[in-house]
Amino acid sequence: MTAFLMAAAGAVLVTVVVGMVRILRGPGDADRVMAAQLLGTGGVAALLLAGIARDRAATVDVALTLALL
Repeated sequence: MTAFLMAAAGAVLVTVVVGMVRILRGPGDADRVMAAQLLGTGGVAALLLAGIARDRAATVDVALTLALL
């Protein structure tokens, strides 16, 4: 299960990288704003998945705090 969660976290990080490319080269302002929202959501999701996979409560706490901000 740990390997699956880490693979899922890696897949989420790949989408975040694609979002960063969209921010830099997006055709319009709306695309750039949506990609910026993806960075925040994807970052929180990746932290949650990695924290649960490694059984580290501090990582989950950081992810939930970022989600509240």
